[in-house]
Amino acid sequence: MLSPLFTPIDPATGRLLAQAIADLEADRLVQAEQGLRRVLLAAPKSSEARHRLGQLLYRTGRYSQAEAELRRALAIAPTPETRLGLGLTLMAQGQYPEGWALYGARHEIAAKGLPRPQDFPHPEWRGEDLNGKHIVIFPEQGFGDQIQFARFTPQLQALGADVTLLCRPTLERLFAHSFPGARVLAAAGAVEFPDPDYWVMAGGLPAPLGTTLETLPAQPYLTTPSTWPTLPPGLKIGLATRGSPTNGNDRHRSLTPEQAAELTAVLPGQVIDLDPVVSGARDFADTAALIAQLDLVVTVDSSMAHLAGGMGKPCWVMLSVLGVDWRWLDRATDSPWYPSVRLYRQGADHAWGPVIAAIGADLARGKIGGGR
Repeated sequence: MLSPLFTPIDPATGRLLAQAIADLEADRLVQAEQGLRRVLLAAPKSSEARHRLGQLLYRTGRYSQAEAELRRALAIAPTPETRLGLGLTLMAQGQYPEGWALYGARHEIAAKGLPRPQDFPHPEWRGEDLNGKHIVIFPEQGFGDQIQFARFTPQLQALGADVTLLCRPTLERLFAHSFPGARVLAAAGAVEFPDPDYWVMAGGLPAPLGTTLETLPAQPYLTTPSTWPTLPPGLKIGLATRGSPTNGNDRHRSLTPEQAAELTAVLPGQVIDLDPVVSGARDFADTAALIAQLDLVVTVDSSMAHLAGGMGKPCWVMLSVLGVDWRWLDRATDSPWYPSVRLYRQGADHAWGPVIAAIGADLARGKIGGGR
């Protein structure tokens, strides 16, 4: 359900819009785009139709067109959905300062399930001087998001802050070892920590830090206290073919068992499944200890990409053409967030076959490494 601030339209056009939205949600994207453009011919002031068209253009990687439509929608009705959509679109283009400011709208949308602390008697940090101050970082979103944004912890410490970093339990050991001096606590049930001077959501750190593509801290920042049984000598490749099924884009980003088997067949050396159910890893610290022994990680867009990237391990990430996450930007093969990562993107055919073939060809040429 979208915000009531979206402008109403007449019943006939409303039915056309409803069908276009149904097509969009069912991935009938050609029909959805045609329907939305028909709605806008009849009702050019329909902020919802413009928002949905912007959403479709974003999902299909047409970011500059998406930006234009979302700005038009925002001018008609300043809904949190459109502000967030525009923020993500700008971030996907590397336009971080304006994008971060709009990204805060994610907490205004109940359906996103991204709550902020309620009735917390301390101010949110918005860039105030942190020297000698205690700040608590609240976790949000998935494992990959928490790993990605944890990189800013040392930056807060360098500003003189006493940092409490809350995280999901399976990240606690990894973060505690990676960020010495920070108070790392598992956010499971009631958590006790000293009263802070400020609080901030993990995804809210880049904005007050003034993060741009040029100032993004991209050096490896994750280390592990765990040890892992020594693996046999020779080429060793870690593999992750599925992300969390709760992710809204998982049907596009994860591989089917048949596609996973096809990928495995082109990987030389010893292939190691990074799924903790298979590997026996107790938490991310254990998985990091396993990855430390590998020559390469090949993964879909999942927490394994962030873990390997945060360790500085060569990592090849397979990206769907539909709904690719903003953090991978509209770039060819590299990531400013993780210099050790190389990106393999689907083409217009939305097929994994050519991606798998490209990975196999690069491995056959001995091109193990990250970046371009």
